[in-house]
Amino acid sequence: MELRDVRAVLLDMDGTLVDSDAAVERAWITWAGEYGVEPATALAIAPGCTSDRTVRRLLPELNASAVAVAAARQLELQYDDLSDVTPAEGAHELLTVLGQLGMSWAVVTSADLRLANACLGAASITAPLLVTAEDVTDGKPDPEGYLRAAEQLGVAPRSCLVVEDAEPGLAAGRAADALTAALKHLTGDLCLDDLGQLTRLLTGTVEPAPR
Repeated sequence: MELRDVRAVLLDMDGTLVDSDAAVERAWITWAGEYGVEPATALAIAPGCTSDRTVRRLLPELNASAVAVAAARQLELQYDDLSDVTPAEGAHELLTVLGQLGMSWAVVTSADLRLANACLGAASITAPLLVTAEDVTDGKPDPEGYLRAAEQLGVAPRSCLVVEDAEPGLAAGRAADALTAALKHLTGDLCLDDLGQLTRLLTGTVEPAPR
């Protein structure tokens, strides 16, 4: 599929559409201290995954009830720590151009609804469609969230561009049969320095770089 065939753009939130990396890291470091987990281990596996999936990997001995409590605690640490959460570089420019092009878009995030609304609000972004961890049975790398977003937008998954900054999200996009755009030096069908580059690609002012 070529970029010109894309009919909808499906964006991850943390680290992709919203610059919240520092806040997320602070929450995991605090959480790790409370639960006796090595912070570096938590930070290595948390990006792109739901809190409960990460907790299960870090603390496999916990039962389902304890996992839910631990995951809720991690999210709680993020809810009010939004002082340095900002739109990612080029985010507002990209969203403006998507509107001008008449292209559908959605946010598909591993955060819960409360956290997603808080982070997007801090970045002054209003998503026309928001798919959160509460909307799916299985989080990334399962493609369910991206498939749900495509269905609700009325666009075939293979006509969607998934924009991600973490491997679980890129794996979800590939599993959904979508075109992928990767940030932070990861590998996708497109490799982006920032969202401004995607804007230029969509408007035809630059050519896609080879993978």
